[in-house]
Amino acid sequence: MARSVSSRRPATLAALAAALGVSRTTVSNAYNRPDQLSSELRDRVLETARRLGYPGPDPVARSLRTRQAGAVGLLLTDVLSDAFRDPAAIRFLEGLARACGDARQGLLLVPVNPDADEREITAAVHRAGVDGFVVYSVPDGDPSLAAVLQRALPTVVCDQPQVQGVDHVGIDDRAAMARLGAYLIGLGHRRVGVVCTRLGRDRHDGLVDLHRQRAARLHVQRARLAGLADAFGKVLLDWRAVPVVERFDHTMASGASATSELLERDSALTAIVCTSDVLALGALTEIRRRGLRVPEDLTVTGFDGAPEAERAGLTTVSAPVLEKGQAAGRLLLDRPQLDRRQPRRRTVTLPAELVVRATSSTAKIHP
Repeated sequence: MARSVSSRRPATLAALAAALGVSRTTVSNAYNRPDQLSSELRDRVLETARRLGYPGPDPVARSLRTRQAGAVGLLLTDVLSDAFRDPAAIRFLEGLARACGDARQGLLLVPVNPDADEREITAAVHRAGVDGFVVYSVPDGDPSLAAVLQRALPTVVCDQPQVQGVDHVGIDDRAAMARLGAYLIGLGHRRVGVVCTRLGRDRHDGLVDLHRQRAARLHVQRARLAGLADAFGKVLLDWRAVPVVERFDHTMASGASATSELLERDSALTAIVCTSDVLALGALTEIRRRGLRVPEDLTVTGFDGAPEAERAGLTTVSAPVLEKGQAAGRLLLDRPQLDRRQPRRRTVTLPAELVVRATSSTAKIHP
C-alpha cells in the first residue's frame, strides 16, 4: 500500500538541488537571499520544492550556523493570560511587534511566573532562543532580569527598572502624575484617596504607609505616588494623611475592592486617584454600584490611556504605550546594538499627556 502524503519522508536540500541540477547554495539562496537569484530561477526552485515536499531550510541548523536566532525575546513577569488582559501590555506588544515586523525579526514571548523559584526563572530565560531581550516592567532586583543580564545579549528595559549600562524606554511618570495632581487641586480636591497596583513582589492588599510607598521595588508605581505627593504636598500639611490602598492583582475587580475599602474608611472623599486605567475602571464600577454619581459625587482618574478608558470617558494620563513598544524594538534592533554591546546607555523618554474627560469635575463640598 502506498504511504500517505502526510507520512512521506520530506525531501532534503541535497535531493532538491540534484533534481534541479543546481548547487545547494542556489537552493539555499532561494530561501535566505532571494536577491541573489533571478525571479524565474527562484520560482522554479520553490515550485520543485513544493512538488517534492521539501519543507525549507532547518531553522535550528541555520541558527547554529549563523549564531543568530532571528527573534527578539519579550520578558514578561506575569502569568501570560494576565498579561493579555492588561490593555497597556497589549498595546506595548503591538508596538514591539510592529518594530520586529519592520526589521523582519520574529518575536518570542518569554513569560516568567512570578511565583516560580529562582532556578526555574533562570532556566526559562536561558533556554529562550533569541538575539536580544526587551524587558517589560519588572521590579528592582528581579531574578528574571538578572538572568537576562547574565546572557550578555543586547537588552532594552521598558518602564522599570533603570539599570546602569542598559538601554531604557519610558516616560517621566513622576512629572506626569504631578500634573494630574495639580489639575485636581485646581478643581478644589483636597480629600482624596489613592488606589495603586502592587509595589513589590510580595503580596500585599490594603493600606500602605509612606515607608512602603518610598521603598516600592516597582519604580513606576513609586514615581506615580511620589508625583501625587509632590502636588498635594503643596496644599496639604501631611501627605501621610492621604489613604493609599494597594492591590497585588492588576484587575478591575481589584480596583473595585480597593475603592470600597477607601470609601468605607472615609465616605467624604471627593476624588479617587488610580495609578492605572484598569484600576480606575473598577473604581467606576464600585462607585456606581453604591448609587453614587461620577463626577457629581466623586471624581475618578486613571493613568495609561487605554482604549477602554476613552470609551468610559475617563480622565487619565495618556502614555504612548504603543510607541513605547516601537521605540524599544527599534533600540534593540539597531544593527550596531545587535552586533556588540555599546558602552553608552541610550534612553528614550516619551511624552505623556493629561486627558480631561467626563469623570472629573470640581470637588463636592461636604456639609
